[in-house]
Amino acid sequence: MPDADALVAAVTEADAAGEPVLLVGGGSNLVVADAGFAGTIVHITSRGRAVVPADDDAVEVTVAAGEPWDAFVAHAVAEGWTGVEALSGIPGTVGATPVQNVGAYGQEVAQTISAVRVWDRMLRGERTFTAAECRFGYRHSRFKADPARHLVLDVTFRLPRGELSAPVGYAELARTLGVAVGERAPLADVRTAVLGLRRGKGMVLDAADHDTWSAGSFFTNPIVDPDVVPAGAPSYPQGDGVVKTSAAWLIEHAGFGKGFGLDRPGARVSLSTKHTLALTNRGGATSDELLALAREVRDGVAARYGITLVNEPVLIGCAL
Repeated sequence: MPDADALVAAVTEADAAGEPVLLVGGGSNLVVADAGFAGTIVHITSRGRAVVPADDDAVEVTVAAGEPWDAFVAHAVAEGWTGVEALSGIPGTVGATPVQNVGAYGQEVAQTISAVRVWDRMLRGERTFTAAECRFGYRHSRFKADPARHLVLDVTFRLPRGELSAPVGYAELARTLGVAVGERAPLADVRTAVLGLRRGKGMVLDAADHDTWSAGSFFTNPIVDPDVVPAGAPSYPQGDGVVKTSAAWLIEHAGFGKGFGLDRPGARVSLSTKHTLALTNRGGATSDELLALAREVRDGVAARYGITLVNEPVLIGCAL
């Protein structure tokens, strides 16, 4: 895809000059220090899709890194390509999705990615990784583990054809659709249901709703030993003897309810009034204020349950 050449040239020029480089797609998963970023910012806006019929039952579609993610999902649903419909409404770009193995409502991009093409900034050449070589884990990949090395150029997805979704793997979504977990539903119905659920949690941007002024879910769901999970908390086996529990449950039961912080004089940050995982800007907030709230929540959960929450957004020039 031609735009990839311009991306590589911009990053290579900055690397040659010894400049720090910040790669930005949609910017929805970043928290940047109030002092800003001292270096070169490369905004990834490359566009393009190339579709190859894989067989009678599936297509392989290669998508440029700068394509808006939700526009691609909408296109896939309209074309009758299954496997990404539950990832509707997620902001950002296609190229960012393999970095943290984006997932929601029972789907992850790792389930449909067949290859990721990158510019290797260390070897100074293109490389293509198969899904297995991407080392996908929960909100993790080889690209997230080594963020200064790989510039994602495009992502290839293998998507089955069909009018029905992939098996619905998330109980809340299944209830909304009126199906059992593991059953399928019409693609368009799944997309509509997911968008409705996300709006109800303030996870679809609305300029008039400060609950949507956030970097999405701020903490990942902890993966821990089963005996660490508090009584009553959700617990989902992950293999190798560990389980995933709910960060939102831990936050709320540690005393940080929806809207926590709003009652403070002059409050400019708070937990969302719809969803305890979102730390929101109520207007004019600084990154320092947001991070102070994040530390308060993290430390409160650790004191109550002995589990340390980990941030999901990438922190630029700052830390928890």
